[in-house]
Amino acid sequence: MQASLDQLAGFLEHHRQVMVLTGAGISTASGIPDYRGRDGVRRGRAPVQGPEFRKAEVVRKRYWARSMIGYPTMARAEPNAAHRAITQMQADAMLGALVTQNVDGLHQRAGSADVLELHGTIHHVVCLDCHAGFARSCVQGMLEELNPGVTGSVAAAAPDGDAHLEPAALEHFHVPQCVHCGGTLKPDVVFFGDGVAPAVTRAALARIEAADALLVVGSSLMVFSGFRFCRMAAASGKPIAAINLGVTRADDLLTLKFDASAEQLLPALHGQLKGLY
Repeated sequence: MQASLDQLAGFLEHHRQVMVLTGAGISTASGIPDYRGRDGVRRGRAPVQGPEFRKAEVVRKRYWARSMIGYPTMARAEPNAAHRAITQMQADAMLGALVTQNVDGLHQRAGSADVLELHGTIHHVVCLDCHAGFARSCVQGMLEELNPGVTGSVAAAAPDGDAHLEPAALEHFHVPQCVHCGGTLKPDVVFFGDGVAPAVTRAALARIEAADALLVVGSSLMVFSGFRFCRMAAASGKPIAAINLGVTRADDLLTLKFDASAEQLLPALHGQLKGLY
């Protein structure tokens, strides 16, 4: 590990405006499953698609039933050593802007400020009709009140607050509606098949343009919304380092690559840099 620490420390010493991009791999140590294996191939059944969610009641029923069982795993998750190390390194001016592909809110819970969430947050729900907003915990109460027979069901956790609930359990499931207008409720996240909000995209692009290097943590970069930052950095001659267990879509663009656990490497890196400053 020491050789990796020395390389990463040198990378951060030479680049003082390093944008950090995090993905699902940083949160697996907090008990939140990720989508892909070391080979970058997605595991399990395909996630809900945004256009299908908005169009079909049966898709919304499937989503909310699975989310009702899976969300408590997200709600109970605590930041791990990697989240805390990033917070500390930002406070010590060792890292710059933070952009995350995650919807779990763990960077904020670790104390990081000004976190740009590319894909939204699972802890907030919006009405697609009147645009009212709700805390996800409130919607959880609605779900449990409408579906007492499902409350307490056990299912394996899946990424982003999902759960592997058998389809038979959905037959009599009731989907909650907006208490203001009776409209369709949707988690405030970017589903697969949907695009990142233009304002969020602009803010993210401004961060990579202002950076002089990019550090990717826990992302295979298979989703274009993350991969694009590597393409932009490479096109402008900015070096890229990545800490990820397994392949990434940007392997041929990387200056440094560390096949390591972020929750082990980042705290050690912070300790080493503290001794140099």
